[in-house]
Amino acid sequence: MTTYFVTGATGFLGKRLVARLLERRDTTAVHVLVRNTSRDRLAKNGAESWPKGWSPAVGDLTEPLLGLDPADYAGVDHVVHLAAVYDFTADDEANQAANVEGTRNLLAFAAAAGAGLLHHVSSIAVTGDHPGRFTEADFDLGQTFSSPYHATKFKAEKLVREQSQVPFRIYRPSAVVGDSRTGEMDKIDGPYYFLPAISRLAALPKQLPLVAPALGATNIVPVDYVVDAITYLMHREAPSGSTYHLASPRPQQLHEVYNAFARVAGAPRVRTTVPSGLLRATASRLATAVDRIPTGRATRAAVLTELGIPLEVLPHLNMDVEFDTAHTTSELYGSGVTLPELRDYAEPLYRYWRKHLDPDRARRRGLKGRTVLITGASSGIGRATALAIARHGAKVLLVARRAEELDSVCNEITARGSEAATYPCDLTDGDAVDALVKAVLADHGAVDVLVNNAGRSIRRSVQLSTERFHDYERTMAINYFGPVRLILGLLPSMTERRFGHIVNVTTQGLQTDTPRFSAYLASKAALEEFGLTAGRETLSDGVTFSSVRMPLVRTEMIAPTGSYRGLPASSPERAAALVVKAIERRPQILNLPEGRAAELAALATPDAARFAAHLVYRVMPESAPEARKRPRQPVPAAVAATLTRLLWRRRA
Repeated sequence: MTTYFVTGATGFLGKRLVARLLERRDTTAVHVLVRNTSRDRLAKNGAESWPKGWSPAVGDLTEPLLGLDPADYAGVDHVVHLAAVYDFTADDEANQAANVEGTRNLLAFAAAAGAGLLHHVSSIAVTGDHPGRFTEADFDLGQTFSSPYHATKFKAEKLVREQSQVPFRIYRPSAVVGDSRTGEMDKIDGPYYFLPAISRLAALPKQLPLVAPALGATNIVPVDYVVDAITYLMHREAPSGSTYHLASPRPQQLHEVYNAFARVAGAPRVRTTVPSGLLRATASRLATAVDRIPTGRATRAAVLTELGIPLEVLPHLNMDVEFDTAHTTSELYGSGVTLPELRDYAEPLYRYWRKHLDPDRARRRGLKGRTVLITGASSGIGRATALAIARHGAKVLLVARRAEELDSVCNEITARGSEAATYPCDLTDGDAVDALVKAVLADHGAVDVLVNNAGRSIRRSVQLSTERFHDYERTMAINYFGPVRLILGLLPSMTERRFGHIVNVTTQGLQTDTPRFSAYLASKAALEEFGLTAGRETLSDGVTFSSVRMPLVRTEMIAPTGSYRGLPASSPERAAALVVKAIERRPQILNLPEGRAAELAALATPDAARFAAHLVYRVMPESAPEARKRPRQPVPAAVAATLTRLLWRRRA
């Protein structure tokens, strides 16, 4: 019967290796080193699905003897050391503590526990800058190292070779990618940094032949091959010090790696490569020149960060070394463990990345599966928009003051098989808006799209508003301050997910400057300008804004104005279609033809446009109750009076 002690079980390799060890018939116990603060992480990483037979060993790699009593693990058959910092951006102190001192503590623990065999999972990083062939018997060939990670992995392996008091074996995986069958991967690394660019290149005709420089080679292997190989090799008879290269025996040219993923993504492939010596020299000189400019290096780093490529990673993407895997290949012969070609498993890798790891995955078009929050959803445009969005497969979060009306809309949506939830809220109450944001994020995790539809309209001339400043305050509260507070509340979560779209329902009146709407149009103009300005700041964060300039829509909001009854007005359903269009296409401003025409007319003939608007103002009656008793001027008289005053003003 066999017992194991494993470090690094919360990692991508570790959790799979532990599962494989537990599946062996002769396994009696697997002790897993885990910090007390990492127990939850261990559960999230799949420990709950492991077969029975494992137990947590609560300790710490950075403490002497791992913070454990070796007597509790006396005579353990296999100690498997996987734990390490694998991060090119980590500083020297972090790498030294985990990779070197952690290994030193592990060696002391294995010796004190009287372990039968130590399995040290090292890395091909130990080759450093060595050019050419590197065999499994090679180690210290005078190579130097370009990062703390590479240097500390070399020091850790050196400790094992020189100080281990128990028999040991060493395994050197190359860059580990996802599972060759499922594509599962837990982080962006290695070739994954370039998948966003390949995905975007898919917009080009795939028949387009590309010519690329020969940028060198890399070496990648799928995680299932590494786990299968270690599981098999650690149970074979072999002398202490045996070393295995779990790597591709043939360097994988970078353009071949690109082509393997481009074929799956539908992107154009590299047909021809050209020598890259001149290009590399030019690029190096250009990078040096940029770095000499004030803030030049920071700018270059910012560009790479925006592309998703850490600056520290670039020097390690190309390898000049060729790994000899003859011994490993010989030992694995007849085991059924073979290394597949990248072209044979690039598809599952790409599909998994696109679904789970693509930083742009949330930005894809369409409403299906989205979470959309709509304010003013109890009636009118909001209600029609909620129904339309639900029909497109989105989950709809309904917000308005009137709870009963919200419940009615929610029931209508769920009766059709869609998903909806209600959140009664007064958007003029700042504390209520803050509570709304917390509740929504707690219940749903994120909001993909916010539709600021709730609004208040006041039709009252300036002359009748001189003693009604509260009209302007109330209008700004619901039309501007409420939406802005909601946007600011949801913005951090949108930025963190690198996606969010905000639709501000404004008005066509911004293109006509319709009289008697100074309070309403000013508030809508403020909201639209907020979105235009903020959208220029948040563009690279994946957060975009649209303003939908609505025409006159026949809703409850215009019902009190009797003069609108005879005017042509759009339906709430047509208005909802405009909101859906804004969500799917994400324009900065969504205009209708008649709005553009009015705007162009005002630009071409500003005096005539102003006169026409003023004339309409003089002819149309007031809506305010206190103005209804005033005698109305007949239309001809109003026109004559207006013309007379304008002509007199011009002469003056």
